[in-house]
Amino acid sequence: MAKIRVFIVDDHAMLRTGLRMLIGAQSDLEVVGEAGDLRQAIDDVPRAAPDVITLDLSMPGGAGVAGVERLRAAAPDAKVLVLTMHDDPAYVRTAIALGAAGYVVKSAADSELISAIRAVSRGRVFVDMKGSGALGTVLDHRAGSQSGSPVEGLSDREREVLVEVARGHTSQDIADRLGLSVKTVESYRARMMQKLGLKTRADLVRVAMECGLLGERGL
Repeated sequence: MAKIRVFIVDDHAMLRTGLRMLIGAQSDLEVVGEAGDLRQAIDDVPRAAPDVITLDLSMPGGAGVAGVERLRAAAPDAKVLVLTMHDDPAYVRTAIALGAAGYVVKSAADSELISAIRAVSRGRVFVDMKGSGALGTVLDHRAGSQSGSPVEGLSDREREVLVEVARGHTSQDIADRLGLSVKTVESYRARMMQKLGLKTRADLVRVAMECGLLGERGL
């Protein structure tokens, strides 16, 4: 079985060394590159062809959550896993809205980071906000499982579009994935946003996370 290829982006050399050792010790993972700043990462990730990129949000020269979007553009097939000291839920919502597949605080146990890498590589969403095993969890498929869920009024197709938009895909991407025209996708998106009373992608991501939709696969 092919190993999960990981690229590390962090300005602290000692932390990169520690992550490289931790990840390299796993039989199913391998580090294929590392960078100390976002510019270097953007230059190197296309050649490294990683499956997962771990990204620190606080680095000299600037990065922040906008780095998620820039890395996704540089390596469209890679999943971006935010690894940061920031435990503010607002950072999580924004990072996911920009296309991050996971969010782990640096105080998390080593096992949580490894679990996160494996989860996002399989197309799932992993969020650990407290750095404890009690909270670190893959968001499972629970859409519509609770009475009164805000997505109950959506059609199956609108729910599919909601998931794809929340994951950061463009209308063209969604059209290609679902076999629809871009105009049809945008129509579903507008209708879905209106039904939910949402105005921004961050709001949409929040609803998708709360309803467990981001754990869905195969859409």
